[in-house]
Amino acid sequence: MPNAKRPTRIRLDRRAALMTNPPLTILPETADDAAAIERLYERTFGPGRFARTAYRIREEIEHRRELSFTARIGTLLVGSVRQTPIRIGSTPALLLGPLTIEPPFRRHGIGKALIERALAAAREHGHRLVVLVGDVPYYGRCGFARIPKGQVTMPGPVDPARLLVAELVEGAFAGVKGRIRPDWYQESEAGNQKSEKGTGEPP
Repeated sequence: MPNAKRPTRIRLDRRAALMTNPPLTILPETADDAAAIERLYERTFGPGRFARTAYRIREEIEHRRELSFTARIGTLLVGSVRQTPIRIGSTPALLLGPLTIEPPFRRHGIGKALIERALAAAREHGHRLVVLVGDVPYYGRCGFARIPKGQVTMPGPVDPARLLVAELVEGAFAGVKGRIRPDWYQESEAGNQKSEKGTGEPP
């Protein structure tokens, strides 16, 4: 299994040459990133983010840091993506987002690189489905497709045309339906695994 902590390095589009085409580093989110990510949300989403239905789900349950990633140019944080454990009816899944990039660094492939890294990590950890609220022309490039209207619902108003799903395992979405809600069991399991890794007999 690939090491989730190994950095992913890509080169920015030549149009980003304002910083002499610097390397972009993508790493799993850490607790130390929280303040910088929150400031990024404030700049890019503003206070309107608190009214979004997806945000209400994220308020109820912690995102999974090992499945969430930051993008940096040098020490400058320029992007972030998070994934939160949910259930669609009785089926476990992940809710991807927020995905945000600093405006000056958009349209250079950073968002796509973050999504691809997040989906790869989700697959490595055994997840089968990822859903999000977004636009098909953008997220479709990463394997997301529109969910048929009425098959899946959110705990609040959402444009059905923007409710998307990506299968990490072929056929994983077949027969899945119901309301999206936080998945406390996944969070509990993740916490137990972390505790087990931190306990061991001394040599």
